[in-house]
Amino acid sequence: MEKKSYEPRLKVKFEKELVKILMKEFKYSSPMAAVKLKKIVINVGVSQGKENIQEVEQAKSDIALICGQMPQIRRAKKSISNFKLRKGMPIGVRVTLRGDRMYEFLDRFISLASPRIRDFQGFDERCFDGKGNLNLGIREQYIFPEINVEKSPRPRGMNISFVTDAGSDEKARILLEMLGIPFKRKKKQN
Repeated sequence: MEKKSYEPRLKVKFEKELVKILMKEFKYSSPMAAVKLKKIVINVGVSQGKENIQEVEQAKSDIALICGQMPQIRRAKKSISNFKLRKGMPIGVRVTLRGDRMYEFLDRFISLASPRIRDFQGFDERCFDGKGNLNLGIREQYIFPEINVEKSPRPRGMNISFVTDAGSDEKARILLEMLGIPFKRKKKQN
C-alpha cells in the first residue's frame, strides 16, 4: 500500500486552481510563466538584545514556534556610538520560508493570525514596494496562537515580506488576493 505524502492546502489550491485562473487573466501560454510566491521573510528586531542575550533567545524561540524553522541571529554590521551598539552584537532574528513551510505559514497567517489583529480592516495596498513584494509590519507576536503569553512577556513587532516574481504591484496584488490575503476595500466615491 502506498503512503500519501502531505501537501499544504494553499499549495494544492494554487497548483490545481489558481494557476489556470492566472494563465487566463494574464494570457500566459505556459503554467511555468504564472506569477508565484517565491518566499516569505520574517524579521524581528530585538533592541534589548545588546544588554540581555536572553531577549534574543526568547525572540528566537518565539519565531521558531511560529514558523516551524529555526531563525538566524542577526548581528550589527558596524558600531554606532549614539545607539551604544558595537559591531557583532545581536540585534535581531530572521527566518526565510520557502516551499511547504511557506504555504503552511501563509495559511495560518491568513486564517488564524490576521483575524486576531486589533481593529483589523484589511492590509493596505500601499505596502507594496513597486516590484511586486508585499511588506507588512505586525505590532506584536501574540496574534499567533502558538505563542504563550506567560513564557513570552514582552510584545515584539515583526516585519513580514511576501516576495513574488510578479514584477509589478498589480499582478502581485491579484496573486496574493487569490491566495487569501485580505486587502482594504476601496471606498466608493459619489
